[in-house]
Amino acid sequence: MATIPITGGCQCGAVRYAMHVAAVEKPHLCHCRMCQRATGGLFAALAGCSKANFEWTRGEPGWFASSNLATRPFCRDCGTPLGFTYNDPAARIYATIGSLDDPEAAKVDMQYGSDSRLSWVKVCEDAPDVAMTSTPEEAALLAGMVIHQL
Repeated sequence: MATIPITGGCQCGAVRYAMHVAAVEKPHLCHCRMCQRATGGLFAALAGCSKANFEWTRGEPGWFASSNLATRPFCRDCGTPLGFTYNDPAARIYATIGSLDDPEAAKVDMQYGSDSRLSWVKVCEDAPDVAMTSTPEEAALLAGMVIHQL
């Protein structure tokens, strides 16, 4: 039985996408400084799927290499931030929850980058917090990151 794709796109409609999954994976907030700058907001709200299950259905996004580890798609016409992905081909691609046609389908269940969370931000308090360097593997990966946003 085929699933109905989860769809979304930018505010002007020039770029559209579909995730061919029954439900989005890992809906979360990221409070890291890179996500704050990439969205211009207090955090990024993201939900994704495997790259194999994701397709651009209208237009092609621009891509910004926010670091040597990751890129972020955006609409070149209206500027809408559309997501995030690590450069590893096996990594998930994440769409911004606000760009989903039905953002209600992506209930946040985790928060990352809590070490960069602004002290006065209180949101999704029932979702567990994870620091960006909560494991030695994550710490090692991020130690080699070169940020291109500055």
